Amino acid sequence: MKSSTKYHPPASNGPPRRKPATTKAVKKTDRSPRRRKTRAAADKPESGPRLGELAYRGVLQGLFDRRVPAGSFFSQSELARLLNLPIQPLRDALRVLETEGILTIHARSGIEFLKADLELARSTYQYRSIIERAAARAYAEGADIAEIAALIDDHRALLERVEREGATDAVNIDMEKLEQRFHGGMIAALQNPLIEVTARRLKNYVSLIRLNRRATAPRVIRTIREHLEVLQSCAARDPEAAEAALTYHFQAALQRILGMV
Repeated sequence: MKSSTKYHPPASNGPPRRKPATTKAVKKTDRSPRRRKTRAAADKPESGPRLGELAYRGVLQGLFDRRVPAGSFFSQSELARLLNLPIQPLRDALRVLETEGILTIHARSGIEFLKADLELARSTYQYRSIIERAAARAYAEGADIAEIAALIDDHRALLERVEREGATDAVNIDMEKLEQRFHGGMIAALQNPLIEVTARRLKNYVSLIRLNRRATAPRVIRTIREHLEVLQSCAARDPEAAEAALTYHFQAALQRILGMV
């Protein structure tokens, strides 16, 4: 026989339960301080190594565009005002540039910038020759043929422009870019990060050495033709010829720097 007793749920001793929050309320609640902090952090200006790298480039650019004369003395505050750089990133950049030989920090008299001379030119091109002779061999043996062919075509196109227009500012800018690709590609063929860092330092020296030497059409033409000799040897997969052509190129480049040709 079925019992007639009805089931009664137990009485609750606590407060009544709240209904679960709706999806809209959950989304609203999810906007926590932690998330706001993350968003605020994303809006902060760049700092640390990034600003130090920007200051490093800023000092070098000041040298290369002659706002900072080679061989000059500046206090840290004067340099910061001139280049519009924050003090702390500038300090970091100056320490790096001192290790690279671009400047000397004197405790009381200020910052002395390097002035390129003939000895620096000789040492720089000798060092570049030692490194890039091996790089030319590696490039001749393993570089992509399409990459070499593109460099050859671009050198020939620029050669025609120089012969037609002369050494205009636009031509010199394009020549600088082409040199970066030419020498940078060979250095990259060595796959050695330490050599890449050294090559960057040597490139800065070369830029300082060239500051007071005007690029003329005959000099640019000779440089392009010397590059082509190296590239054509690389295209033929002849590492010995590539090394010999690069050695000649550096010897001729040093003679141009010294005013001998």
